[in-house]
Amino acid sequence: MEAGTRQERREQRRQRRRERMAKHGASLRRVYRDAILKRLERLRKT
Repeated sequence: MEAGTRQERREQRRQRRRERMAKHGASLRRVYRDAILKRLERLRKT
């Protein structure tokens, strides 16, 4: 029942999550960059 140590299970879970994120990586990156740029522009104007 015990599938490796707690550390191993945590690493596997993190790797799975990273693989899932990779599918959305490009669009998410664009969204984040746009949000950051908008915030920077707004801060510069004030």
